[in-house]
Formats: sequence, C-alpha cells, structure tokens
Amino acid sequence: MERLIKIGKLKSKHALEVQNSRLGVGFEKLDRDAFDPEKAYDKVAELGVKWVRIQSGWAKTEKEKGVYDFSWLDKVVDNLIARGLRPWICLCYGNGLYSDEAKKYFGAAGVAPTSGEYLEAWKAYVYEVVSHFKDRIHEWEVWNEPDGAWCWKSGPDGTEYGKFVVDTAKVIREAYKDAYIIGGSVCKKYVYFLNAAFMAGMGECIDGLTFHEYTRDEVGAIQTIKVYKAIADMYNDKIEIIQGESGSQSKRNGAGAVRTGSWTERKQAKQLLRHAMVDLLGNVKFTSYFSAMDMMEGFDYKPGEKISKFGYFGLLAAEFDENGCATGEYKEKLSYYVMQNLASVFSDEIEIKNLPIMVQPQHSELTFSAEPRHDEIIQGGFKIGDNEIYVFWIPSNLMTTDYEGTFTIASALMKEVHLVDFMDGSVYSIPDTMKEEGVIGADIYSSFPIRDYPMALIFGDITKYI
Repeated sequence: MERLIKIGKLKSKHALEVQNSRLGVGFEKLDRDAFDPEKAYDKVAELGVKWVRIQSGWAKTEKEKGVYDFSWLDKVVDNLIARGLRPWICLCYGNGLYSDEAKKYFGAAGVAPTSGEYLEAWKAYVYEVVSHFKDRIHEWEVWNEPDGAWCWKSGPDGTEYGKFVVDTAKVIREAYKDAYIIGGSVCKKYVYFLNAAFMAGMGECIDGLTFHEYTRDEVGAIQTIKVYKAIADMYNDKIEIIQGESGSQSKRNGAGAVRTGSWTERKQAKQLLRHAMVDLLGNVKFTSYFSAMDMMEGFDYKPGEKISKFGYFGLLAAEFDENGCATGEYKEKLSYYVMQNLASVFSDEIEIKNLPIMVQPQHSELTFSAEPRHDEIIQGGFKIGDNEIYVFWIPSNLMTTDYEGTFTIASALMKEVHLVDFMDGSVYSIPDTMKEEGVIGADIYSSFPIRDYPMALIFGDITKYI
C-alpha cells in the first residue's frame, strides 16, 4: 500500500440513508431474551445495512392457548423500521402448550409441529402473527435449519419439512396474499434433503430459498449458490436464493459453528468480507451476517437450566450475566467497522457485470516470486450507478496465512480508478508510476496490492463514497 496515495476514508451510512441494499445482519434469539435490543438498535442502524432477520417466538407469544401477545415483537419490529431497517421474520420454534416434547427445551427450540393438535395450533399462530404484521413485514421464512437434528428434533426429513412448508405457506397466503414466502433455511449441504422438500411441493409455494454457510472457506459457497439455484429451477425458476446466516467466531473457545478454529477479530473480519462478496457475486437477493451480537448458543437447554455456552459471532462484543443474557456496553469489533465499509459501497442497486479486466501475471520484485494467476484469484465485477467495481482476493487459508502479494491487470475501461481497502476503509488513488506508459487501448496497472480478503477498484466517481 505504500506506493498508493491515500486520499481519504469511506464514509459510513445510516440505514435511513440507504434505499436499496443486499446486505443484512441477524437479530435472532430475542424470543429467548438473548440480549437487550434497546442497546443494539442504533448501532445496527449505523452499519448501513438494510435487512434484519428476527425470529417470531411462538412460545413467547402464546403463553395461554389461543391468546397471543405480540407486544414484545411489536417493539422490535417498530424500532427497526423507525431506523430505516427492513426486518424479515423466521417463523419458529415450538410451543410447550401443545407438546410435551417441546416443554423439555428452553424456548421449545427445535420441536416442530408436524401433526395433530400441535400442527393446527401452529397454523392458528401463523395466521395471527402474519395478519398482525402484514403491514410491516413482507418476507416470512418457514422454520430454521430443519436439516439439523438440533432444530428438527424428531429427525430431519426433507419430505416432512416440504409438507410442513406447504401447510404453513397456505396459511401465510390466507393471512397476507402478497407475502414473500421463504423456505429452506438449510445449513448442511444435503442435496437429497433439499430436493425431497421440493418433491413434496415446496417449490410451488415459496418465493425465496435460504441457506446457511458457516465455513472459513468461502469457495464452497460458490458451488452452493449455483447448485441450490439449479435445484430450485427444476420446480420454479422464479425462486430467488438468499444467504440467511453466515459468520464466524472472533475468538477461540466459543460454542456453535466453526468454534474450533484459531479465530481472532481480524480473521472474523476477513471471513465476513470473503463470504459476503461471494454471496453478492452469486447474485443472491440478499446476504445476512450472523449475527449482530455475541449471544448464548445451544438448542438443548432445559427450562430453568443455567446457560453456559456462548458464541462470539457478533459484530458487537458482549459480556454475559448469570441468566446467559448478553450484557455490558455492546462494543464494536473490527468486523463491525468492516461491515460499515462494505455497506458504504454496496448500498444501492447492484448489477453483476463482466468487466473488461484481465489478470496478467508478472514476476514481482516485491515478493521475489511470480504473481498469482487468474485461477488463483477470486474476482468479479459489479455495476453500481455509473461506476464499475472490480473486486479481487486470494482465497488462502484464514487459519494459517496472512497473505500480502501483488498482481497486474489490464483494463479496457480506461476510466479514473481508485482502490478501496474494506478492512480499514482507506481509499487510495493510483500513482502514474504503477501505470504502464505508451499503451493504446488499455490501462495496465503493475504490482497492485492483493490480500486474502476482498478489496475493490472503483472505476468512475469516487466522491460519493468519501
């Protein structure tokens, strides 16, 4: 970076300034009082993202048969909307009023209502919650991670889940005919589970398909998006793909997904950038980072049992009280500021676009080695307004490397170009010494810095970002 000319930093945006965005964040587990939302609303709005995933909490809403108290959820929804955010609701979990099995688990988590009185009570609840919020919530997701035994405790079954989606979607449509219905919420790469759900009729009644991706390696998500879209297209080619949860820990010894890795705040920030960019390049409807907060983890707690497992996925760090609730000041991590930087650039309608840019490896005197080939780089292009944006990074192992190298490109765009580093928000102009002289028909930039997280070249007007 020392050869570049720093001209400023990206300016953050408030959600109220953002009309369209494909970036979102999770605000889950309020049905189990995992954190105090009042201390998080403003900080989430200041990220500049738009989408916020929340969970409906049947057990918290219906504590007496047939009596629904949405006051707690009203507060959450209204506070988010007032700050320019767009909440979407995952309909889950169970309710011990109708199931002895559901009584065994804190929040009745993971005990799905698939038959009898329990299913009928679920349908009645779905009708009530959708009717109550239909003027405020457009997107409704059916259950969470049904392909995982922790969330479908009777044993994951794609056919059973598909029928459950059909039953639930019918009720959603009765309550709100224009609702955007989301199925899937799958976390395992089980093609058979997903296809069985579609074979059971899910494809005829959903508009979006969500998947969860908890890996340090974002390369696999490229295939996931393509394969899931291909499966959906077999039944309904109008179904859009949504990344519903993806994230990593910020330190070791947490609970939940990818917990065993040697995570740090910097590695978490890189993972966020790499996964979010793969999702955007995969043309998802939107991508949701899990989560806004460090929170309790686990689906097998008994009612009244002391919460003892915590996940450190949050953009905001927290401490935990004796009840397992996230407490303290909710301090911003590096990943929080990285998300702000990403949202600063990707805050409008985006178009995935092939750009006339070619990687041309040379020998690098800076690294004493050959520069990476095009097939060693993840790269892609976007059109946002009048600007073209080219993103690039080396998908090296986050656990073992901290890659810094160079690469050379030839661009036929021949427009003013600046480099953006999403890690710290710095914006750089490119000195003439990095541009090859005497070339007609393309600009050749030698020895650009390349890292193991996405950076961007912005071709066009940079003033809107700084």
